[in-house]
Amino acid sequence: MNRWSQYYLFTTREVPSDAEVVSHQLMVRAGMIKKLAAGIYSYLPAGWRSLSKLMAIVRREMDAAGAVELSMPAIQPAELWVESGRWQRYGKELLRIRDRHEREFCFGPTHEEVVTDFVRRDVRSYRQLPFNLYQIQTKFRDEIRPRFGLMRGREFLMKDAYSFSATEESLDQVYSAMRDAYRRIFAACGLDYTMVEADTGTIGGSSSHEFMVTAATGESAVAHCSTCGYGANVEKAERGAWEVPSEQARQAAEKVETPGRKTIEEVAQFLGIPASRLVKALIYNTEHGLVAVLVRGDREVNEVKLLNQLPGTHHLELASAERVVAELGLTLGYVGPRGLRARNVRLLGDLSVRDARNFACGADEEGFHLVGVNWSAENSPSEFADLVLVGDGDPCPRCGAALAISRGIEVGHIFKLGAKYSEAMKCEFTDEAGVNRPMIMGCYGLGIGRTVAAAIEQGHDADGIVWPLPLAPWSVLVLALTPNDPAAMAAAEALAAELESRGVDVLLDDRDERPGVKFKDADLVGVPVRAVVGGKSFAAGQAELSLRRDRQKQLVPLAEAAAKVLELIERLRA
Repeated sequence: MNRWSQYYLFTTREVPSDAEVVSHQLMVRAGMIKKLAAGIYSYLPAGWRSLSKLMAIVRREMDAAGAVELSMPAIQPAELWVESGRWQRYGKELLRIRDRHEREFCFGPTHEEVVTDFVRRDVRSYRQLPFNLYQIQTKFRDEIRPRFGLMRGREFLMKDAYSFSATEESLDQVYSAMRDAYRRIFAACGLDYTMVEADTGTIGGSSSHEFMVTAATGESAVAHCSTCGYGANVEKAERGAWEVPSEQARQAAEKVETPGRKTIEEVAQFLGIPASRLVKALIYNTEHGLVAVLVRGDREVNEVKLLNQLPGTHHLELASAERVVAELGLTLGYVGPRGLRARNVRLLGDLSVRDARNFACGADEEGFHLVGVNWSAENSPSEFADLVLVGDGDPCPRCGAALAISRGIEVGHIFKLGAKYSEAMKCEFTDEAGVNRPMIMGCYGLGIGRTVAAAIEQGHDADGIVWPLPLAPWSVLVLALTPNDPAAMAAAEALAAELESRGVDVLLDDRDERPGVKFKDADLVGVPVRAVVGGKSFAAGQAELSLRRDRQKQLVPLAEAAAKVLELIERLRA
């Protein structure tokens, strides 16, 4: 029996100064995690119980979907990453280390290279395919700004799975099985979630989907259509066709003095036009030189889409005013497409400006803008593409209805990798005709700590955590209100023991603390069902039962308390 007086569970009323989100605050205050260094946490016993419950659900559903568990080393040799091409491409998030012999390794953020390496040495024939291998293991990504507790740590627990198939059709089947398994996992956790299309990022591949736990505090924006069901995170989301302006006579460009007006808002107000009539130029540094993007004044560049439009480019940041002056002789805030074309800067245009007419833009001279501008051989971008973030109310790319933007927390991400890694690392099999072919791969990640933290972001109130039953560290808290009363204490112990004998995980609060302290801690830790034994109700032969989610109290005879608690648990499961 878990007795609070003997358990390693210490709560605090103090909110950590570095805790920006609710889950981080409450997990520290409820004694679930303890910070060791930036983005690195110890999972304390109560926190580990919740993580273990999630891991049990994950294992159950992964096994049911035909995946097989294994464990791979966390430390990986650099040569595998060099072979796949990711050693430099992955960037500074990859923690690189050297052993005593000066051999290079990394602390694995993911395991595509490792699993591909041993599969290529073991598997030879199409008869051995398909299969799916998974593990639950500690990963490390050296985030530039670790924050939000377990939501964006550097060291974290992840379930990662890797499938190998002989054909794209076989990959589709495995991918579908994993997608369904993820749905069952998050449903079994009692979470409100959605699945959306996503960008493949540094993992790569042909397509991917994210699983998002919906929460107002979510760090990711999600676009979704209630009419047709389309959904994508904003990095991936597309919009329907841009409206084509009605026919109007082409004007002649005119230079207008705009002294001290650099921002879109300032220029639009000064010219007396909406921001949508402006075409703004954003200039980026890349490892291959400067790149410029033209977008409508009221829209924002989607840097993920921009990177995807620049094959071979991995680093992207807005160029400083100093660099723009030094390299181009132009002043930010007054840059226009004509000046960029004249200086041979690679110039891309978003689809929002492709059909623009009589627009305003920078005049390539400090203090001046142009109005009445139209595209010509001297100022037109070399290519147009979808390069902006979608906005609330934009048309759906599938049905044209209005998109809505909501917040979510990414807890799972699945990818169709295809032959990306198998071709690079020569992971091949012999097909029925005796021809060597690269294996077709998929990978499937699920954040263990992130999911538990997301459950708290979705379920909490002003007093603490409101757990979904499947992830709560304990299902029932038996609170001994008067532990110094031998009869009341014996009744509390008997109730806890009876519940345990029926398979319920119970925490008995037997601490010699004031009732107010116990009730505050009970709300903070958030155990779903509470049974209070002691005080006036005990004198009347009763126990006080309540659910954490509504705290409506009911008095029941002590002899019926265990049965009533079981009824409450079943109600939570329904």
